[in-house]
Amino acid sequence: MAGIVTEPWSVAENGNPSITAKGSSRELRLGRTAHNMSSSSLRKKSDLRVIQKVPYKGLKDFLSNLQEVILGTKLAILFPAIPAAIICTYCGVSQPWIFGLSLLGLTPLAERVSFLTEQLAFYTGPTLGGLLNATCGNATELIIAILALTNNKVAVVKYSLLGSILSNLLLVLGTSLFCGGIANIRREQRFDRKQADVNFFLLLLGFLCHLLPLLVGYLKNGEASAAVLSDMQLSISRGFSIVMLISYIAYLVFQLWTHRQLFDAQEQEDEYDDDVEQETAVISFWSGFAWLVGMTLVIALLSEYVVATIEEASDKWNLSVSFISIILLPIVGNAAEHAGAVIFAFKNKLDISLGVALGSATQIGLFVVPLTIIVAWILGINMDLNFGPLETGCLAVSIIITAFTLQDGSSHYMKGLVLLLCYFIIAICFFVDKLPQSELVFKCICMLLLGKTIIEAYNTHISNGNASSNKVKTG
Repeated sequence: MAGIVTEPWSVAENGNPSITAKGSSRELRLGRTAHNMSSSSLRKKSDLRVIQKVPYKGLKDFLSNLQEVILGTKLAILFPAIPAAIICTYCGVSQPWIFGLSLLGLTPLAERVSFLTEQLAFYTGPTLGGLLNATCGNATELIIAILALTNNKVAVVKYSLLGSILSNLLLVLGTSLFCGGIANIRREQRFDRKQADVNFFLLLLGFLCHLLPLLVGYLKNGEASAAVLSDMQLSISRGFSIVMLISYIAYLVFQLWTHRQLFDAQEQEDEYDDDVEQETAVISFWSGFAWLVGMTLVIALLSEYVVATIEEASDKWNLSVSFISIILLPIVGNAAEHAGAVIFAFKNKLDISLGVALGSATQIGLFVVPLTIIVAWILGINMDLNFGPLETGCLAVSIIITAFTLQDGSSHYMKGLVLLLCYFIIAICFFVDKLPQSELVFKCICMLLLGKTIIEAYNTHISNGNASSNKVKTG
């Protein structure tokens, strides 16, 4: 006769956070996304022997939490950039310095938010924990986007979100495949294509929602004025945003409930998996919640500094706002999870690396972008999904070439190198981008048509190859 088993996270929710939230190794894995496992590679174990000698329990708990949250990461050396940015703001230091220090301060904060959401997942259970991880996975990008919106800097919002998608598809994935291929050069690296296929379907859906408002903006009709076309773009963008959010909710249901096995972190019998099995919560539920709220407020403060100083930094450094937003912001803001993805590629765990890169790109494209459109709608700000012809063309080519790279379920360093070179090409393009956007329309449409032609040619080649192989076998 089956008895009722009380789960540790349900006990914690009922007011006993002191109970250690342990579960089977399988449950712990299910509660962790690839994003969290990537960030965990930058953490270090805390030595609490000295703190345990403190006689006062309240002070001992505070020092223990401080040790785990602030010093429990290899990026702790960057935390002094946070007070430095605040001091520079009130001392009237040059704005480019504030911008640079704020970017550095955001790097460890993003990794610590991942750590805190994982700690809360020990108490909430694997499903709710996975939902929490998915929601907070790109908190930095979302906060920067909303603060930029409140300052009516729509271009910065579009550039930064596009840059996050491009950096995940080309830079993070390219670096992971290249480094993993070099480190495992004598053996083939393989991964499960099913997870990648789901992400690419959703990315193509998001791309369609960006492409149509762009094309509407260039409709030629004698009776349609520019204002009418702009209103059409805005209306369909808002409608598309609702569709994109619905698709993201369906993706979460698919990922966390109905087809969770496709997104489970790669399981191998090695030293890392042994560590995962022994891992337990190191701070209580309410301590983790309080630290998470505090970290989010600090991220909001630094993001406000970034948004306020980005234009001054652009002038002083002689770099365009588009280059800083598309290239620099995503690299620095997501450095922690990017480094983790590369580390797992070195360990021949490409499923985790792909989960980080593709999962983050999908989350930004189908959750952060449409949510930003909805927030702008609520604030009375006109923001649409037309990111510009050059930007949309780069997004299309990035999705296509990444899909081709992963289509056979295997990897080597040459694939990673090509993705990195594509990212450098796009970076150079935005570094020298001074042309009016209207002059690039024809070229970008040709680029999209070229991508379609390449896909059709590739499919024809595969079909002919299969037909020839069948004839040989018959003969």
